[in-house]
Amino acid sequence: MIPIAGFDPLAFATATLAEDLGGWSGGGAADAARDITAAACLPPGTLISATLAPRERVTVAGIFLAEIIFRTLDPSCSLVRHAQDGDTVPAGTKILEIRGQARALLAAERSALNTLQHLTGIATLTRRYADAISGTGATLLDTRKTLPGLRLLEKYAVRMGGGTNHRMGLHDAPMVKDNHIAAAGGVTRAVSACKAAGLKDITVEVDTLDQIEPAIAAGADRLLLDNMPPETLRAAVALAAGRVPTEASGGVTLETIRAIAATGVSFISVGRLTQSAPAADIGMDYGA
Repeated sequence: MIPIAGFDPLAFATATLAEDLGGWSGGGAADAARDITAAACLPPGTLISATLAPRERVTVAGIFLAEIIFRTLDPSCSLVRHAQDGDTVPAGTKILEIRGQARALLAAERSALNTLQHLTGIATLTRRYADAISGTGATLLDTRKTLPGLRLLEKYAVRMGGGTNHRMGLHDAPMVKDNHIAAAGGVTRAVSACKAAGLKDITVEVDTLDQIEPAIAAGADRLLLDNMPPETLRAAVALAAGRVPTEASGGVTLETIRAIAATGVSFISVGRLTQSAPAADIGMDYGA
């Protein structure tokens, strides 16, 4: 079962491999032979084994995609998975063993590793943020700061790291931000228009404490407290007084997130989870 609703892993694998191999004719040995170096060095039918393992402590995400990428070029390859997406494992842990056609494994290696390293990097960073606020009652959220075309994958990686997905896009949850308010002629007009359009669960961004009462009076269902230091967040939570949930956002780091959570906010959204996560260091080592 594919763990990401609406995502076509085979189409992703095909497009990823075609980009690296300079074309596509349906997979298998013919496309593996597009790797001109492997084709020159290795006779057809050469078999090889390989092991994937991280060189640092990681939270795994995307291992199912790495498997699909390898199988797209070598449908008969043998794969033994030793870790599941969402597992946190120490450096040196064997997470996947592969045996198959040498040309195919070498041709697929970079595409599989790029995908696995990127998603595992997001999951690993998310796990660090989630652990930093454990026990506070605050929920860690991601944002829309994702690479174009990779949102479903990157938000999946956030879930594997213990985070919660915010809205998937502009289509599934209303958020009235400062530019909407300015263009609409005020928070009351903006929120009223959203309600008139039948929208529910409306989040309203506020930058200062004096905007909180007008936003709630206008009908906000959640307050997005933007770029407020902890002392201001604490005052904002007190002003909201439980009438609506509060979400802290903007400039959140691993060093500051615990203090932000301690202010009593309901949610903390962190763009860094997807925008700035470094790729995990995962190696693929070959044997006979």
